[in-house]
Amino acid sequence: MNHAGPVSTRRLRLLITLSVILVFVFLIRLIDFQVVRAESINQESYEKRAVARTVPAVRGDILDANGNILATSVYRYDINAAPAIVKPVQRKIDGVDQVVSVESIAAELARILQVEVSELLPKLIGTSHYVNLKKRVDAETHRQIVELEIPWIFADPHQNRLYPNGAVAGNLTGFVGTDGEALAGIERQFNACLAGVDGKETFEKGVDGIKIPSSTVVIQEAKPGRNVILTIDADLQYQAQQVLATEVKRLNADWATAVVIEVKTGRIVLAAEAPSVDPNDPGKSPESERGARAFQFAFEPGSTMKAITAATAIDSGYATVNTQVRAPDSLKVYDRVINDSYSHPPTNWTVTGVLRYSSNVGTIKFAEKVPAKTRYEYMEAFGFGKPTAVGFEGETEGVLNHYTEWDGVTNFTTMFGQALSVSPVQMAAAYQVLANEGVKLNPILVAGCQDEDGNLTAVPKSDPTQVVSASTANDVMHMLEKIVEQGGIGQATAVAGYRSAGKTGTAEIKEGTSYGQYYAASFYGMAPVDDPKYAMGVMIYKPKKVWTNSMAAAAGYQKILSQVLLANRVPPSTGKSPDLPTDWK
Repeated sequence: MNHAGPVSTRRLRLLITLSVILVFVFLIRLIDFQVVRAESINQESYEKRAVARTVPAVRGDILDANGNILATSVYRYDINAAPAIVKPVQRKIDGVDQVVSVESIAAELARILQVEVSELLPKLIGTSHYVNLKKRVDAETHRQIVELEIPWIFADPHQNRLYPNGAVAGNLTGFVGTDGEALAGIERQFNACLAGVDGKETFEKGVDGIKIPSSTVVIQEAKPGRNVILTIDADLQYQAQQVLATEVKRLNADWATAVVIEVKTGRIVLAAEAPSVDPNDPGKSPESERGARAFQFAFEPGSTMKAITAATAIDSGYATVNTQVRAPDSLKVYDRVINDSYSHPPTNWTVTGVLRYSSNVGTIKFAEKVPAKTRYEYMEAFGFGKPTAVGFEGETEGVLNHYTEWDGVTNFTTMFGQALSVSPVQMAAAYQVLANEGVKLNPILVAGCQDEDGNLTAVPKSDPTQVVSASTANDVMHMLEKIVEQGGIGQATAVAGYRSAGKTGTAEIKEGTSYGQYYAASFYGMAPVDDPKYAMGVMIYKPKKVWTNSMAAAAGYQKILSQVLLANRVPPSTGKSPDLPTDWK
């Protein structure tokens, strides 16, 4: 009896039923994947393929007053390869499709990248999806690589900060790190203007880990930074730095600074120093040379302060240009003997003569009746004891102790520039007051932040302040003119055809609690006297090769003043200086 038929039929039906069930299950899953969950699955798949990255905003430029670029941003490119997919490339050469071998491509790459083929070819072998062939190539090199149309070569762009003029104004611009972070100077002080806003984008990568062409999606556009406009003249800054570098070498000095301020605006035309930092490679300079000493360093000004003391005594009614004093070459004050810089018998000088011969004792004689409180208030009004309105990062306020803290000796030594300290910019700004009929203008280094339309925003104000009367300022300036006309050192600062005025300064440098053997030699003044355009100063720190320390700053001052007057086509002087007697009988 045969029972196989019904059993086989049942098995067949069971198989068909199971098959139908399986098909139904697969169908449901297919609908679930392709319809119900399609969007979430695609998103999950995309997230596994997608790579998000920040698109750095292009940093704004730093420009000088004439639009010359002091700092800008350029792109550099890392040239990379994916060895796992390296293979010959098909090209159309003279209208004919040809296959170019990997070895030939390596030779092309080596020529453009300026590396040896023997160094490059081994990098193209392997299973890796990334190998660097050369870092930070310029835009032209990157363009040549792109034109080769090699599918397994790709580039990573990097923003690079470039300072086209090297060390010119490097002490002012500051610099950024390799990661683009602002580290010093204007770069850091005005980072909010320069930095811009970074963007965001995503791109997809294939199973080989390489970016899929045309897969980039911009999530947020990068907003470029804005430009910062300085008041300095880059050409004059360069010339001044060259002069200072020569003087530092000639005098075997530690360093030197020069500051020039436009009298009627307060704009800083140059703030130079030597040595200075090259912001393209700040690591080559010692840390002490990476800042701006004109703003950040304070020194005892010495005799350049006598002009301020004279202005104070005259403006407060305690002296005139012809006030008579009889001055010996030394004077005992409490437990200290104050000396002049050279020996002389008791001499009959006017205030003009005291400044002309730079007598410490004579200064005390005409200013001792001025109350300490009055002198302190005038020094504050001239800008000492506080940072300038420039607000340069790390800017010193100098040292100006309150008059109630002065002892008997300090009360007198502050008259001729000891027991207080100033920055080179502070002293230049004080002489701007004397050159501007007694009106102080806040010194300005940054003209403003430039918006997309070229307009300057955050333009600094230079509110005028009447520190001394116009007659007082002119009197002191004319007294300082006698120093240039008659003084041995002052005459070395004269510029042919121009009336100029100024004062020497020779300040001892403290070493510990006492004064050492070195000096800070300076000369501060203004020109032309008949129509003052510029106030300026040069300071040489620790000159070691000069027959008199006061002479150290004269040559540099004369050369820089000449360049400034001629470059700005300042008309020569036509008038003559007033007759001011320097002594009396």
